[in-house]
Amino acid sequence: MPKACACNDFNRAQLLRKGVAAAGRGLPNIEPGMPIPAGTGMDRRTFMLRSAGAALSVYGASMLGVRHFEEGIAKAAEGPAKPVLVSIFMEGGWDAMSVLAPIGDARYTQLRPTLALKEGEGLKFTEDERLMWHPQAQGLATLHGEGKVSVLPAVGYDPPDESHFTSRHYWEVGQLDTETRSGWMGRLLDATGEEDNPLQGLSLDYSLAPALATTRVPVAAVSTPADYRLWAYGVDEPVMAPAVQAYGDLGALPAPSPAYAQARGASLDTSIVLGQMASFVGSSGEPKYEPKATYPTGDAFPERLEALAAMLHAGLPIRCVSLNGVGGYDTHSDEVETLKSNLGKTVESVLAFQRDLEARGLADRVLVELWSEFGRRPEENGSGTDHGAAGAAFLIGTRAKGEMVGEFPGLAQLDENENLRNTSDFRALYCSLVEQWFQTEAGLVIPNAAEMPRPVLVK
Repeated sequence: MPKACACNDFNRAQLLRKGVAAAGRGLPNIEPGMPIPAGTGMDRRTFMLRSAGAALSVYGASMLGVRHFEEGIAKAAEGPAKPVLVSIFMEGGWDAMSVLAPIGDARYTQLRPTLALKEGEGLKFTEDERLMWHPQAQGLATLHGEGKVSVLPAVGYDPPDESHFTSRHYWEVGQLDTETRSGWMGRLLDATGEEDNPLQGLSLDYSLAPALATTRVPVAAVSTPADYRLWAYGVDEPVMAPAVQAYGDLGALPAPSPAYAQARGASLDTSIVLGQMASFVGSSGEPKYEPKATYPTGDAFPERLEALAAMLHAGLPIRCVSLNGVGGYDTHSDEVETLKSNLGKTVESVLAFQRDLEARGLADRVLVELWSEFGRRPEENGSGTDHGAAGAAFLIGTRAKGEMVGEFPGLAQLDENENLRNTSDFRALYCSLVEQWFQTEAGLVIPNAAEMPRPVLVK
């Protein structure tokens, strides 16, 4: 997978976001002057979810026991199916003017003599024929033609901030405030969620997505359902199976002391998990669920989407999901090759996920949001583009309105920093999602929501 050329600011952001927090300490410390990530300081513990065969890191409810969570998940799953939002972050600031290339704008080839796409390389964007889909965005073009993609061609905020870390923080917390410690989806779950269902907010990663950071209810992080199984050095079949059985049997024995009770309780919980993992994970840890569409291979992103479709089909009470797309998009150089690989595999995976949901009869319950912290500068720097302002975002699903939100502003009137001007605000996007998709008052989630327009996103 080609690596985007990462600037120093982005390197720091990657280091912080990918660092695994010490137990009970939340996210790691950050450098002076950088916004503290939402969720910093949240207590964390790990437990095994028996219905999914996964080891979950749970944030926000460290004093609750495994059986308490399992009961809460089971109870939530018994209720009516609720809408799901899957938030996919394109890390590094993807180039909106390549995803939707303004081939019909007179200044396009002047600003991008090397990187400009040629007419006919991709499909025309039917809502604005000045624009053309990148060849590797064919899947988005297909879904858009089916009326399943709402496009925000120039989304951002004023005044724009070209720092990866700061701009990403704004998007994650839903406001222009570096001091906010809760994520916008976390506050939505605080207002509408349950106190004992950590699956309501699911970060498909090894650490918590800041956008899911709550103040009241539990949320969780899990990489894939196949990540958890018992293993012992030098022990294989036919010895392993009876050893595991004996391990579980120990948990059911009477406990002569509190210490024994704690150890045997852990054994019993683990045994329960292993006994019910068969629906998701095979004996060697391989996924056992059958996708209803063909996903790309060779990357964790399509594997996570494939697992998510299986989890939703199994009835797990998931409401908000966060994960990262394939690779990075900080394309100061080598942009052509980076987009060819990373954009292509991300879009192919999203198309497969949509087809999987449709085949399972789940498509009316799920919306997918593709977003990045900002776009790139309209003028190329040779083989790449530097940090810009307005970027592109997409809302995908059978219930997406399927209409453009805001227009492409054109290249004749750039802002004072020679960046693309935004024609929609990400906070307005969130307000509409909260009200139209989750049927919740936006003011409970997004500060100053009354000042924001409400573009129609859901049909």
